Amino acid sequence: MRRRLWAPFACRAVPDRTGTRHGLHRAAISDYAMAKQSAQRVDGGMNSITLIPIGTVRSTRSAAADGNWDTERAAIELDPAQFTPEALSGLQDFFHAEILFYMDKVNPAKVEKTARHPRNNASWPKAGIFAQRGKNRPNQTGATICRIVRVEGVKLFVEGLDAIDGTPVLDIKPWFTEFGPRGSVFQPQWVSELMRGYWRLEAGEPA
Repeated sequence: MRRRLWAPFACRAVPDRTGTRHGLHRAAISDYAMAKQSAQRVDGGMNSITLIPIGTVRSTRSAAADGNWDTERAAIELDPAQFTPEALSGLQDFFHAEILFYMDKVNPAKVEKTARHPRNNASWPKAGIFAQRGKNRPNQTGATICRIVRVEGVKLFVEGLDAIDGTPVLDIKPWFTEFGPRGSVFQPQWVSELMRGYWRLEAGEPA
């Protein structure tokens, strides 16, 4: 019998009493408070982890599609049942923030755990899933450094967030210069080709 080595990442939005997906009701939060960062040994392998989203992405893009992300308007709306505006206090003093989010629309059947051609393009070399940033990855997590536009109440308005409307947000971190790369940065040529037009299409490029 094969031993299970990896436990699935569990990230769920706790519904409010009306059954809606995005509101995280205070009563529901208290029910799950003890499980927020619980760990349970699974079949002698890795621990499973349960996280409660801190908020939700509000974006002008509702369908997952690569390209031209800089044209979208986006904000992270904190869950008011967990946070007050004080949680974002001081963030307006930074230029950028790193947003960690959970790509909940990924089809579990398409999650890759080995190697593949990025975007299934055979002209690019196969790369392990941890050598690329595709969405069909274990744990379905995304991380993007965005420009901060403004803070209003429990909303953080940003530019350059490649997450669709309704995406659960796991964390927000201000970008410190000291956490940037130390030394020279290099990437394979196929990455530059893949990323062409990802943030903004050039004139004449297909959408």
